[in-house]
Amino acid sequence: MMTVITRVSLKPGCEPEWDETMRQRLSAAHDQSGWISGQMLMPLDGLDQRVIVGTWKTRADWEAWHEDPAFKETRDRLEKLQKKSDDMEWFEVAIESRETTAV
Repeated sequence: MMTVITRVSLKPGCEPEWDETMRQRLSAAHDQSGWISGQMLMPLDGLDQRVIVGTWKTRADWEAWHEDPAFKETRDRLEKLQKKSDDMEWFEVAIESRETTAV
């Protein structure tokens, strides 16, 4: 299992549009092969910053999703709202612990 952490800085005033576009992207990821989970985080001391945490079965699954035309379209929209290019870092998940919900 692989997790990618992506950090971005947003142009002033673009935060709501960027957040909505990322919300759409994360929703679309649910249908992708290998997708496990995703989060968008906002640092409390940097409201123009975003951190995206994506977890996938393999990096190849993530790469395949990035070839999807819908993904490419949202990437173009998001990049126009950012101050600079994404900063990404990959991690292999060594330990995972989550709350389980009783059914």
